[in-house]
Amino acid sequence: MISCRRHSPLVLGVSMLAFAGLASAADAYPSRPIRLIAPFASGGTLDVMVRLVADRLSAGLGANVVVDNRPGANGIIGTETVARANPDGHTALITTGSFTSNFAVYRKLPYDAHRDFTPVTQIARSYGLLLVVHPEVPARSVKELVALAKAQPGKLGFASSGVGNLTHMTGEYLKVVAGIDLNHVPYKGSAPAMNDVLGKRVEMTFVSTVFVQPFIKSGRVYPIALTGATRTPVFPDVPTFKESGYADFDLTGWYGIWLTGGTPPVIARRLQAEVAKFLADPDVRKRIDELGLVPIGSTPEEFSRFITEDIAFNKRIVQRIGMPLQ
Repeated sequence: MISCRRHSPLVLGVSMLAFAGLASAADAYPSRPIRLIAPFASGGTLDVMVRLVADRLSAGLGANVVVDNRPGANGIIGTETVARANPDGHTALITTGSFTSNFAVYRKLPYDAHRDFTPVTQIARSYGLLLVVHPEVPARSVKELVALAKAQPGKLGFASSGVGNLTHMTGEYLKVVAGIDLNHVPYKGSAPAMNDVLGKRVEMTFVSTVFVQPFIKSGRVYPIALTGATRTPVFPDVPTFKESGYADFDLTGWYGIWLTGGTPPVIARRLQAEVAKFLADPDVRKRIDELGLVPIGSTPEEFSRFITEDIAFNKRIVQRIGMPLQ
C-alpha cells in the first residue's frame, strides 16, 4: 500500500523558506573574491594546477579567484586555514593527495577530514610519480639504482615535499620493497625539493609529471621509473616500477578542491559544476593531457567517498612500510 503523508502549512512554510534560503545563497555566490588556498610553496607541482583552476574559475564565476600559498607541515598549515574559515564559499582549498595521507601519518591533526571540510571535486589524478635522479648519479634503471644503494647503504638521499607527503611515502615504500637504505630529506614543496636535486645536494626525488617535464627534457634530471600501474603518455619510454620487477608498486597522486565544513551544499555544487564545465573544454583537456594527468570532475558525494577510501588506503601503506606516526 502506498502511503500519502500530508504536511501542515507550518511545516510546508518552513521548508519553502529553507529552500528559498539555499537558492538565494547559490544565486548570490560569489559576492566577493574567492581566496584559493594552496598549502605548498609556489613554483612547484601544485602551482601549475592552481593557476589553471584559478583562471578558469574566475572566468566561469565572474569573480576574482586569488591564489594564496600557505606552505608548511606537509600542507597542514594552509589546510587548517580553510577549516577555520567562514563557511560561505569564499575560502577554498586546493591541494594534493597529501590531504588524505596526513591522516595516516600524523597521530593528531587540527581538523577532521569530514566535519571541517565540504568536498567539492577531485579535479584530476596522475599516472603516478616519476623517480628522477641527478644526471651524475650512475644509475639509469631501477635495478641499477637499487644496486647502487645497496653498495652504499645510507649514503643516497631522496628529497620529498614534506613528511607524510606521497613523495615521502613512496620513497619509504621503495626502501621496504627493494631492501635498501635511503636518507629522507623533507622540504616545504616540490620546488625546493627539486632545486636541491638539480644542485646535486640530494641524489633523487619522486615528483609529478606536472612539474618535472622541463627538467627532464633539458637533461637536468634523469627519469628512472613511474610509480603508477601504466606508463604515462607524456613519457612513454619510461617504464613503471611494476615493469621493473616490483609487482605491488602502484602509487598515484591526485588534486582536489574543498570548502570549509558547513558551507551550503548548493555552493559546493555550483563550484563543482564550474570545474566540470572547464574540464570538458577541449583546450583544458589538452593541457591536462600535456601535464600527464587524467581529468576527473567528480561530484561532491563521489569525492567524499573517495576521500574515505583513500585515507584507508594510505593507512595500509603506512602500516606496510612501518612508518612511525608523527
